[in-house]
Amino acid sequence: MSSTAGMVSIVGSPNVAYVGSKFASRGMTKHVAVQYGPDNIRVNSVHPGYIKTPMMAAASGADGGGIVPSIPLRRMAEPEEVSKLVLFLASDDSSYISGMEHVIDAGLTAQ
Repeated sequence: MSSTAGMVSIVGSPNVAYVGSKFASRGMTKHVAVQYGPDNIRVNSVHPGYIKTPMMAAASGADGGGIVPSIPLRRMAEPEEVSKLVLFLASDDSSYISGMEHVIDAGLTAQ
């Protein structure tokens, strides 16, 4: 698991260590996917945007710090929306997907 803070600069990210760790997960995902691909081990990263979780609420308030109008789909995600992506990536239905970064942010980083 990573974050959109691992894809682009997000104003208000907690600190440089947080951002650095999220960017690092991208490189580790690709490296480990190549290293262990021959063993049929798939590795992907998931980069959620604003998700309605206690961690998000503690960091930016229940409304995401007023970010909703800036999100193209005009809402934050429910945790289940991210877990469905993770479940898909863990399933045989994604058997040919490896080394990829999966952004789930309602288009926030597309702007």
